[in-house]
Amino acid sequence: MTINGTVNKTAISLIILLSAAYFTYTNQLFALIPVGFIGGFIVALVTIFKKEWAPVTVPIYAVLEGLALGGVSFLYGNAFYPGIVSQAILLTVSIFVALLFAYKTKIIKPTENFKLGIFAATGGIFLVYIVSWIMAIFGASMPIMNPANASLISIGFSLFVVIIAALNLVLDFDFIEEGSERGAPKYMEWYGAFGLLVTLIWLYLEILRLLAKLNSRR
Repeated sequence: MTINGTVNKTAISLIILLSAAYFTYTNQLFALIPVGFIGGFIVALVTIFKKEWAPVTVPIYAVLEGLALGGVSFLYGNAFYPGIVSQAILLTVSIFVALLFAYKTKIIKPTENFKLGIFAATGGIFLVYIVSWIMAIFGASMPIMNPANASLISIGFSLFVVIIAALNLVLDFDFIEEGSERGAPKYMEWYGAFGLLVTLIWLYLEILRLLAKLNSRR
């Protein structure tokens, strides 16, 4: 495993994801949203438990998530305002570059306490996601998850999630660097790319939600 190899695998994965997203975005194939998210979740679990399969599963994951993101992006653009997608993409890329710079220059150091804090916060956020999902099954909803909810509490929650998602990038960078230093197997380059892909997708979706909430205050 090398850093350059992981960068290349990440670039390939992003190209695949963006191509699939462009396909569903331009063709407005909303029926593929649940297919992409559910299929992507299943493939993600397979990748986590069978890391050696990553060279095959990660490109599949990128395709499935891309199919979902294209549809979701179109819906947000229609429901809120046309520029929301381009703004979310720009912010995601900017945050990625800023966090990479902060990591490389040691402005942010992934200490054990830092890792534990981000892990705990991430776990708490996903518990909120699970509760929200269960409530949705029974026809209820959690107000802070509603992209049209422009309350300060709702916006504050989304801002907190965006910050935690962004800081997860630091954990991804650290994982990739440690893997390359320890001479991890070559297939771990794909797994490192998978980690970055998961975080970037999460960050993009939460930025979309935050922008939608901010727009609803107008």
